[in-house]
Amino acid sequence: MAETKAEMLEEVSESAIPGMVKKLRESFRSGKTREKSFRIQQLKNLLRMLDEKEDEITEAGHRDLRKKKQDMVFNEFLNTKGEIIDAINNLDEWMKPEHVKKDLANIINTLCIQRDPLGVVCVFSAWNYPVVLLLQPLAGAIAAGNTVLLKPSDLAIHTSNVMMKLIPQYLDKDCYMVAGGGVPLCQAVLKERFDHIIYTGSSGVGKIIMRAAAEHLTPVTLELGGKNPCVVDSSANIKVAGKRIAWGKYVNCGQTCLAPDYILCNQSIRDELVTSIKTAVKQFYGENPKESKDYSRMINARQFDRVHALLDGSGNVVLGGKSESDRDDLYIAPTIITDVKPDDTIMQDEIFGPILPIICIDNIDDAIDLINDGEKPLSLCAFTSDKSVKEKLTTRTSSGAISFNDVIVHFAVRTLPFGGVGHSGQGAYHGKFTFDTFSHKKAYYSTFTGITEPLMKIRYPPFTDGNIKTGKKLLVPKVKEGSSFLTYILLTCLAVAVIAIVLQFQ
Repeated sequence: MAETKAEMLEEVSESAIPGMVKKLRESFRSGKTREKSFRIQQLKNLLRMLDEKEDEITEAGHRDLRKKKQDMVFNEFLNTKGEIIDAINNLDEWMKPEHVKKDLANIINTLCIQRDPLGVVCVFSAWNYPVVLLLQPLAGAIAAGNTVLLKPSDLAIHTSNVMMKLIPQYLDKDCYMVAGGGVPLCQAVLKERFDHIIYTGSSGVGKIIMRAAAEHLTPVTLELGGKNPCVVDSSANIKVAGKRIAWGKYVNCGQTCLAPDYILCNQSIRDELVTSIKTAVKQFYGENPKESKDYSRMINARQFDRVHALLDGSGNVVLGGKSESDRDDLYIAPTIITDVKPDDTIMQDEIFGPILPIICIDNIDDAIDLINDGEKPLSLCAFTSDKSVKEKLTTRTSSGAISFNDVIVHFAVRTLPFGGVGHSGQGAYHGKFTFDTFSHKKAYYSTFTGITEPLMKIRYPPFTDGNIKTGKKLLVPKVKEGSSFLTYILLTCLAVAVIAIVLQFQ
């Protein structure tokens, strides 16, 4: 079906990209983004945009994914606002030099780490959560003092268009720009040199971005997907587990990178777990989820066809299925499939849709082996009250994050990093982690040229055995064999004495 004019993606000309990046670099070099007052004002403007344009932005999200306003506010706006306010409240502390531990050779020197903005950074966001995945990294990049080129997903057409319109109204036009457009525009953007690129999306596109970044030795943060396992142990509260799994799996029609991709459980609790998930689906979306205003849709026909095809030939459908799907409405019902085997088609790639396979395992060791046979997931969740199970999963598996007795919600915890490992990504952000991602940790060293010069003669030629002996005492620490209070007192007295001598020569 042809798009109407109102549904067309607003695009920036590919030829305009070099000029945009040039202007962003000039703005960065002017130094204005380094000023704390400027950063805070821009963050406040971004917060004001979310307050004043909430209806307009949520309407765009509804048109893209059939998301209800309350859904977007809860799952995108609240996290984004929290991130912005966190940066405003803590920016002074984040920007302070971080003083580091000194050895004897540097006892009177000034040693610290300064966090410098990187420069011009690029944010590629995903279509499944088009507000939070665009604006959370933006907030951190602003807080860190960078200029930013934003590339919203072209699949979330209406949200991309509204960001193209609103960002220039609220933020400095020379420091923060939005480049709406499709694949050709992305290719044009990736030809440019940035100081950092952050991308949220598929592993396939992540590889393309990483290859392009390598041409300029540009560092990247990649938040990718993966087959996130959900282990349900026999010690778990099955009723609560079913409700939380159903929420995490079917929110946004399963199009969530952190959603449980499949369940591993023992045959003895499988039926009880299935019943619990079914009950939760009915509570959330009614007898017919298609009629629920709280149930989203697939983003487009291509994604519908991809996920719908996974319903062929795997296991036993006990909820939903192909018969309850509607391509014209981009609707795939909440689906559960039992009797799935690890080598089934549905287990080969991330589902990214509302289909939940269940694989039965004999014990936790079998679950761990199956998890480790695949790529490292973005998230691993498990429902259990058994401490030994928690210990085994934590120490014997690798994932971007691990959650016990809940799903997804660690994304909203700003004091925890959000990031993948291996195939599911690299780097992390959220809260101060975003600020650090977009900052360079610059070593700062300052010493004296008077009183310290006699101490420095050991480094000058001609070298002698005495130089080496003194150097070892000053530069090579001893292996600790338990703390000594007397040693601590002596070193403290020595430090005070040296500082007092230095002050006399000032």
